[in-house]
Amino acid sequence: QVQLVESGGGLVQPGGSHRLSCAASGSIFAIYVMGWYRQAPGKQRELVTTITSGGSTNYADSVKGRFTISRDNAKNTVYLQMNSLKPEDTAVYYCNAMIVTMKPLFSTSDYWGQGTQVTVSS
Repeated sequence: QVQLVESGGGLVQPGGSHRLSCAASGSIFAIYVMGWYRQAPGKQRELVTTITSGGSTNYADSVKGRFTISRDNAKNTVYLQMNSLKPEDTAVYYCNAMIVTMKPLFSTSDYWGQGTQVTVSS
């Protein structure tokens, strides 16, 4: 069984910085793409950023230049550094990962974390 556990949500002032973490645990053989999505009240879940196992990244236009994704493959952990935060960044942030498991052997599935709330407000 595989789990993604996010941490680091909270209240941040506009213009501030904050970092989210997401650790994958369980019967993991390999992790391909990891990423962050977010869902604001009344809106659909949207892609924020992704990172491949080789370190290639992709960002939504709305966060380019402000957010940075990184990962520690040895720890099966992905991070989201958020700078210059705006009120419109307020959302529940979800971690996502495409994981190849050991049990079932070499089964590839998409996994989601439980979500962590980030509120940008003065």
